[in-house]
Amino acid sequence: MTITRRGFTAGTAGLAATGLAAASLARPAIADSSPISVGWMGALTGPLAAPSIGFDRGMRWALEQVNKAGGIKGRKIDAVVRDTQGDPTKAVNATQELISRVKVDICWGPPNSGESLATTPIMARAKMPSLHPCVVNALIDPEKYPNAFRLAPSNMQWDEAVRNYCLKILKINEVAIFGDSTGYGTSAVKDSVAGFTKDKAKIVYSGVIDPNQSDVTPDLLRMRDAGAKALVCWSVTTGLNSRIMNTRAAIGWDVPIVGHPALGTGEVGKLVTKPSNWANVYIVGYKSCSFGADGKLPPRSQAFLDRVKGKIELSDSVLWWVTCAVDAIDLIGQAVKQTGSTKADAFIDYFNTVQHYPGLFGDYSFSPQQHNGYPTEEVVMSAANSQREGAYALAPGYV
Repeated sequence: MTITRRGFTAGTAGLAATGLAAASLARPAIADSSPISVGWMGALTGPLAAPSIGFDRGMRWALEQVNKAGGIKGRKIDAVVRDTQGDPTKAVNATQELISRVKVDICWGPPNSGESLATTPIMARAKMPSLHPCVVNALIDPEKYPNAFRLAPSNMQWDEAVRNYCLKILKINEVAIFGDSTGYGTSAVKDSVAGFTKDKAKIVYSGVIDPNQSDVTPDLLRMRDAGAKALVCWSVTTGLNSRIMNTRAAIGWDVPIVGHPALGTGEVGKLVTKPSNWANVYIVGYKSCSFGADGKLPPRSQAFLDRVKGKIELSDSVLWWVTCAVDAIDLIGQAVKQTGSTKADAFIDYFNTVQHYPGLFGDYSFSPQQHNGYPTEEVVMSAANSQREGAYALAPGYV
């Protein structure tokens, strides 16, 4: 079965039903054979859905592979799925349900940072082991949140890549920094402003834009009139991102847009009024998901693409969302395999010892003092309109 955007609803409902059924069993009597229960929360519908749908595809594919092979020590991995619709309140309710009523073993997500800002403290209080791909810096703190581990770069790492590209490769010093008005967008703009200020860039404009705002012409005119020579965008909303590109073209302003990976999703490609509107846009990317000068992906990534061809739809998604979710399930499986337990302390103790774990998305390392697992040197910039099978070409200027 090909995992597509249209096809995820029935699949996640089935996973949810399986997870709930598993949760009702008397676990002490079947401790060695009961399913490993993963709580998965994501914005599977709504304007912020693009990343979660990509993560969902990778997660379900990974579950299928593990369970087809007999599970982990004879135990299947089941997912209990909740669609948060990008709403922090729904995410909080789902978290409380998964912890208190369903009693999952570990949580994956939410991948939207605005939701995770609300749910992370709840998981910490309940000592619920948590893996997530959210980039907001404050979401990882081994003292406040000893249960939480990040599989993606932090926003600090993303911002460093964007800042270096603007200042050192494009040689542009006057920038406008903006994001959507979600919890993520607001915090990302704040962090980005701090980083560019530290590097003595001239920030001519900063602010947030409602992701449902239909006309962004006034915002872009303010940025242009302020003297911006590059636009730094921190938004996960594909609709807003495409409106920014279309409006940039409409006012005849060909400045580069540099920023969030969502600027390069297939959904944006469908929403720009002309293909040329998508040019001169550069997104945070990763070496593991980038085509080199020879037009090839790293061998590990290419082998994965060959394996999932016709099984996971990537034309409207991003490869790293898929591979990161695969890595999450693999790490959960490895934790149970190595410790023989699904207790919270067993997961946390295992993750704290992981060093150079060879994932598809990256090689992860954690310690009791460092729960940011992604290597900074793997973060690069990519050409937004170069997507092929969910991967991108390195942006101009990289060797």
